[in-house]
Amino acid sequence: MMTDTEIRLKGLQVLALNLGDIEMERFVALIQREPFDYTQWRAAIDTDETIEAISKNAMELRNRRTS
Repeated sequence: MMTDTEIRLKGLQVLALNLGDIEMERFVALIQREPFDYTQWRAAIDTDETIEAISKNAMELRNRRTS
């Protein structure tokens, strides 16, 4: 089992590899800025909805939170 430090380092490496350094930093800032429960989020997307419907619902939720 990995330590918390190893998980953080591995996670940042994966993000940097796939997003690049700047987008990785933006992603980390977004996660820190907004309340986020990954388990809840993951359970919510395990539905029979299309990706378009999931996207539409996410945009509506975001609009309600920023209004």
